[in-house]
Amino acid sequence: MYSVVLVDDERLIVKGLSSVVPWAEMGCRVAGTAFDGVGGLKLIREIRPDIVLTDIRMPNMDGLTMLAALRSEYPRMQMSVLTAYRDFDYARHAINLGVCRYLLKPSDMNELEEAVRVMVSRLDAQPKEAAEASDTEGAAGNFIVQAALGYMRSHCTDGRISLSDVADHVYVSQWHLSKLLNRETGQSFFDLLGGMRIDLAKRLLSDPARRIHEVAEAVGYLDVAHFSKSFKKHVGCTPGEYRNGGCPADE
Repeated sequence: MYSVVLVDDERLIVKGLSSVVPWAEMGCRVAGTAFDGVGGLKLIREIRPDIVLTDIRMPNMDGLTMLAALRSEYPRMQMSVLTAYRDFDYARHAINLGVCRYLLKPSDMNELEEAVRVMVSRLDAQPKEAAEASDTEGAAGNFIVQAALGYMRSHCTDGRISLSDVADHVYVSQWHLSKLLNRETGQSFFDLLGGMRIDLAKRLLSDPARRIHEVAEAVGYLDVAHFSKSFKKHVGCTPGEYRNGGCPADE
């Protein structure tokens, strides 16, 4: 029996899906239910079900990023969406991220059963479809990395931003995000963050009215020594040398 998790913030829908869909006839059992995105993700990570049927328009949840997180972390897992959100581009992105079916509420029983049967058939066919899963896993991983980099750029001046903060934002574990960043960019989280801060610092250093310690604080460094060390590592010279035009790396 394949295990199933149902996630929807409408409790009546979860109750209906649990009791009306002939799960056992299709070789499945409902292993758990959740009523919000955060609780759903926690439950999915605990149970690691074979199939997830979820809404993607729930409070405090970026649905596409959640789907990408699940696909990149659990490539074997089959996912279908049941939502009232009627947006073609959104649905297209969801399918690109490996979603099996994008069903609109209210969905009839035939559509639901067809979605479950397709997901079951894909599970039955594994590992024959491993190559296809690998393709969607790659797309999902790239989606997660781009979301993580965007968040890092927006928050790089926060001196206390951490890998944990970014991982929470994109709904994956710290270990998984670190692996994805290295795979997609060839750099570690700290190297990427440092590079973003130094790029901003180089722009700020063009203003002679700004003192170097002010630039360091503005880009998220808690002390000048750490800033100078990081700047030299990335640029090849000290902030002062860079400002005075004595940096070989920028000639």
